[in-house]
Amino acid sequence: MDYRERMRELREDNDLTQAQIAKVLSKSQQGYNHIEMGRAELKIEDLIKLCDFYKVSADYFIGRKQK
Repeated sequence: MDYRERMRELREDNDLTQAQIAKVLSKSQQGYNHIEMGRAELKIEDLIKLCDFYKVSADYFIGRKQK
């Protein structure tokens, strides 16, 4: 699974909007959407924030490991 798919899956499983997660990353909703849709890359700092927020490992987030 691509990390973008995991981003969307985690967001939807937690009933969160793109705007809510964008706030966690201090980005606009459009900026977050660009990452989730593949128009922009996820920065390592944002990966760490998302892993902390969702309480998952980076390996899980990027698809190297199952929960």
